[in-house]
Amino acid sequence: MANLLSLKRRIRAASNVSKTTKAMQTIAVSKLKKAQDAAMAGRPYVEKLSSISSNVLARLSSKYMHEYMRKNENNKSLIVIFSPDKGLCGGLVTNLIREIINFDSQNGNNIYLTVGKKTESVVANLRKEIIASFKFGTTLPSFDLVLPIVKIIDEYFLGQKVSSVKIISTNFLSVFSQKPKIVDVLPIDFPSVESASFSLFEPSPEKLLPSLLRHLLEMTVYQNLLESYASEQGSRMVAMQNATDNALEIVQDLQLEYNKGRQEKITNEILDIGSAVFTFAYE
Repeated sequence: MANLLSLKRRIRAASNVSKTTKAMQTIAVSKLKKAQDAAMAGRPYVEKLSSISSNVLARLSSKYMHEYMRKNENNKSLIVIFSPDKGLCGGLVTNLIREIINFDSQNGNNIYLTVGKKTESVVANLRKEIIASFKFGTTLPSFDLVLPIVKIIDEYFLGQKVSSVKIISTNFLSVFSQKPKIVDVLPIDFPSVESASFSLFEPSPEKLLPSLLRHLLEMTVYQNLLESYASEQGSRMVAMQNATDNALEIVQDLQLEYNKGRQEKITNEILDIGSAVFTFAYE
């Protein structure tokens, strides 16, 4: 009897877990479509913006050097990390942490700006300086989050406190595949362009390029935020689906064991009753 009660409690607990993970899976599915569309839509925009900036630069003198393109002798790097605030998203956070640790072990002179709670403690355990921390949030990232990040990047890069700025985040490949990546943000390095595709600019290239490069920096940061968010939702959806399937499988196994135990109990009771009737009949 005690064993049956224990099985019943375990069935109820596993069933509650499956309901919780199913609800989380449903929420992730509802967020994923919007996140995926935003990430996919931003890619060609950033690529085109980079191409236009490169062509505008080609119209200028080879001696022209915007402040976002200058290199300095400071060997310190500013690393911006994008990660979820919450867990329960499969191996996404683990893979991202592994990428951070590997990068830091090979490039030790870094300071960090973290967006998302899941990697903030990791950086702290590496005994690295964290100059700022932001919450990633649980909804589609707003462009408002980009502005304070870019302001800090400007402060450190233009102030020559660091020689480069990199982003470590997760690239959204598909719903079932997300991969950590390291993006070189500053200094901006365009491939050489032999012939510019534009012949007329208004305003002049000298006035146009600074605005383009500033916008390119902002959109690079924003695009990586979108990629990270889409990766989080995709990974969480798959993880919760697997967790739900596993919980339901456990419920089925426990239910089968419970039914066998109950059947055995009923059989024993019937045998006891039959035995008692037989005894009284012959007394």
